[in-house]
Amino acid sequence: MYERNTSNNQGRGCRLSMGRILIALVIVGVSLATYFASSEFNPVTQETQQVALSQEQEIALGLQAVPEMEQMHGGLLRDEAVQAYVDDICSKLIRGSALGETDWPFECHVLADTQTINAFALPGGQVFITAGLFNQLETEGQLASVLAHEMGHVVARHAAEQLAEQQLAQGLTGAAAMAAYDPQNPNSGLTARQLSALVANLVTLKYGRDDELQSDELGVRFLVDTGYDPRAMEQLMGILSTTGPSSQPPEFFSTHPNSQDRIARIREAIQAIYPDGIPAGLVS
Repeated sequence: MYERNTSNNQGRGCRLSMGRILIALVIVGVSLATYFASSEFNPVTQETQQVALSQEQEIALGLQAVPEMEQMHGGLLRDEAVQAYVDDICSKLIRGSALGETDWPFECHVLADTQTINAFALPGGQVFITAGLFNQLETEGQLASVLAHEMGHVVARHAAEQLAEQQLAQGLTGAAAMAAYDPQNPNSGLTARQLSALVANLVTLKYGRDDELQSDELGVRFLVDTGYDPRAMEQLMGILSTTGPSSQPPEFFSTHPNSQDRIARIREAIQAIYPDGIPAGLVS
């Protein structure tokens, strides 16, 4: 009679399991080493951050993405007066603030899209505002607030940070899937991958919220340095809160913090700069 040698099978399975765990640990080690080796000090934010791209790579990546961004939003707005107005404010912010002390080649564009109310910053200094948002703005200060916020994303290198975080998350996800996989049950790794992906998404989501708040605070600094009334940033948040969708997701799970939270942080940033009150004569 044939008898299965269960002890040998169990031993082989244990060795395979240990092999997978060792490979997973190597993947984790390489992923963590790569992530922390990419540290750079940012003179604008005064922070040390992990970035996955050099400044030259960010600029090149942003320029490559410009045609796609334009295509997604109906091309550039064919209104020379509006574009010249945006260019002028863009230049004022660069000349008047720490933005001018950086090597980012900023360019500000107006997209023809009148349905989308938004603004975007590609890596490297390409900034966009849709005609839909431009048409909602009432003052020069509000437009300056939009551009200053988006420029904050660029100088804080949020795109390069996000890419570094995504690469780390992918490495850790792969390690978790490797360690959890059971060759006797091909579907065993699926749950581990899904769980790891959820964790990775939540981490990315948190950084997205922090990025928005940091860009608001940087935007306030750039506005003040350029001579704008920073309360225009508060007004901008009020405009966005009334033009957005009627049903908002819970703030904790929202990439963009809700307007009330952002307004509170903006007021804190203004108070830190002007503890004795906002002076007269600023551009609103």
